[in-house]
Amino acid sequence: MTSPHTQVTLDMLYSAPRWRDVRWRGLTDAAHPVWQCAFRPFFALAVLAAPGLMLLWVAFLALGLPLPASAPGGPYVWHAHELLFGVGGAAAAGFALTAAPEFTDTPEFAPRPVQRLVLLWLAARLAFWCSGLWAPLALLSGAAQAAFLLALAGMIWPRFWGDAGRRHLSFVWALALLAFCAAGFGVQAARGAYPMPWLHATLAAFLVLIIVAASRISMVMVNAALEDIDARDDEGEPLHYLARPPRRNLAMLCIGLYGAAQVLEWPPSVSGWLALAASAAVLNLMGDWHVGRALLRRWPLLLYASYALMAAGFALIGLAQLAPGWLGAPPAAGLHLLTAGSYSLIIFVVMVIAGYTHSGLKKDRRPWVLWAAGGIMLAAALRALAYWHAPLLLHSLSGLLWTASFGAQAWHMLPVWLAERVDERHGGHGVLPEFTDSALRHAGLEP
Repeated sequence: MTSPHTQVTLDMLYSAPRWRDVRWRGLTDAAHPVWQCAFRPFFALAVLAAPGLMLLWVAFLALGLPLPASAPGGPYVWHAHELLFGVGGAAAAGFALTAAPEFTDTPEFAPRPVQRLVLLWLAARLAFWCSGLWAPLALLSGAAQAAFLLALAGMIWPRFWGDAGRRHLSFVWALALLAFCAAGFGVQAARGAYPMPWLHATLAAFLVLIIVAASRISMVMVNAALEDIDARDDEGEPLHYLARPPRRNLAMLCIGLYGAAQVLEWPPSVSGWLALAASAAVLNLMGDWHVGRALLRRWPLLLYASYALMAAGFALIGLAQLAPGWLGAPPAAGLHLLTAGSYSLIIFVVMVIAGYTHSGLKKDRRPWVLWAAGGIMLAAALRALAYWHAPLLLHSLSGLLWTASFGAQAWHMLPVWLAERVDERHGGHGVLPEFTDSALRHAGLEP
């Protein structure tokens, strides 16, 4: 099948750019392909930071290599902070700056504001990495991170506020909550107090943002899977999946209360019950996904697995806080199902889906996607099991497996974001209309 508008074939859209297609010269030039769409530089930063940061962490654990001087709390604070605000912040920026124009049918963001936002992200990283050298730098680090998130929220707010119904403002509120957590972390660190509770609250805020984003993505992916198999109800009408706001709001409320409990240092029993409530609310949310065998298709299943890890992580945290002697492991076991599992998997999956689609390509059907996603899930399981058996071995294996998964994503997807689009278009437009899955099905071709 060939497009009548350009000399583009379906095979080209499944064959993503390779390293030989990358333009290395002029990376900072606004005309370089990496600035064609706002998600490109941020997704590239995320997939570079993820394996790099984890390798540093494994080297610290296994070989005793020093980590950069960081805020009070030592290496564990450094590790959690950078995987949340560093990797997660970049991934969130890439998604939000692409979702805002798409959801509101408005123009894409110009390269210059995006470049300034990238500089803010880099400044926040530099300030935090040096924050252990001088106490005021911890406050500067929190301010820089909060400024990055507020600037991001400020860029997307006019689009969502002007949209009919203002249906997507939850993205802005979630980013504002993350900025508040960043500022709180900076103040706590500058005071010389242990700032980890603020990172636990940050994780909760990111999980809220994940639910907001996944509800939009899932309706596209699950309904496409239902259409693929021509699923119908008892009356013969096509089945449709809907992410119901009441279930979503209940899950976000429970997760938000759990995050607040960490900062306010509520008793472990209260935090434990809130964690179990969050687990139950996520399981309730997952009930919307039970649409039959369409759920077993690649993209719905990976998104569903992220929610399953979220529910399991909160359940493990709750049980560990309410019955520590019975479980035999600390709440951190469940915490790593949330971080190394749910949080990491959804970032990986969203960058695959959006990273290909908004580069004008068909989503990669090669097995590396499933292998890498499976590696993330196995890494999370090993990291949790390390609290019961062979901690150093399982912790190191988990880190290496997690690194390999995101390293595979970097290897396959960085050329996509650093090279010109194969369909000769510019910007973050999706796949050419004649090559969408729906168009291919109507043409009698396999999508």
